[in-house]
Amino acid sequence: MIRSKHIILRLLLVAIPVLLAMAPAMAQTKNVFVGQSVKLSVDSIPGDTYAWELYTDVAGVNFANEAGNCPPTLAIFTGGKDSGPVVNVTWFSPGTYFYKVTAQRSGCSMNLKVGKIIVENSLSTVNLSVSQSSICIGQGTNLEVNFTGTPPVSFTYRIINPDGSTHELIVNNLTGNPVLIPFTPSASGTYTFEVISVTDANSTTNISSNSVTVTINPKPGKSRIYQYDPVSKKK
Repeated sequence: MIRSKHIILRLLLVAIPVLLAMAPAMAQTKNVFVGQSVKLSVDSIPGDTYAWELYTDVAGVNFANEAGNCPPTLAIFTGGKDSGPVVNVTWFSPGTYFYKVTAQRSGCSMNLKVGKIIVENSLSTVNLSVSQSSICIGQGTNLEVNFTGTPPVSFTYRIINPDGSTHELIVNNLTGNPVLIPFTPSASGTYTFEVISVTDANSTTNISSNSVTVTINPKPGKSRIYQYDPVSKKK
């Protein structure tokens, strides 16, 4: 399964004119995903205070004197905290965003930096389970697949056989959970399953899901339940 990442963006504020500071800062880009909470930070200088703003539409915007224009339906400062050397931003919608941090001392604006973040649709994730993890030859079990992502979803999964050999299978155009894949092997031993790739309507993700195993036991040999031998009487 795919887990959330915290990205720290380091911006060093330097004492140069505002308009000169903006140009190189625009090249700083990090990609994140919808639903993530991302940490933004600057190297704090004693005596300075820091204020942050978010932008979506930057056409014609003068970052030096125009306030942030990002609506809370698209992104918010987590916990409402938009000041200090460290803030967190939670993203709700894909798109291209800009953030601005302004340094002040004694109420006077000293410098600002602008950064750019591309927010992408959430990556698909997959979780595997089996209905029965131990069966006998001739019996069957189901591999259960639960996924996230924008339908239709396709995935490739790998089977590792008892002898160590592998083969891969593809399941296409899924629209709902869970997906049940029947499995009825013809040889005994332990089989391992794992998903290695997921494709949804937005992207393809090469992942390594959790793995599950199924142990196939040979059928027991035939034997009589009991045997009665009369006791011979000897004189």
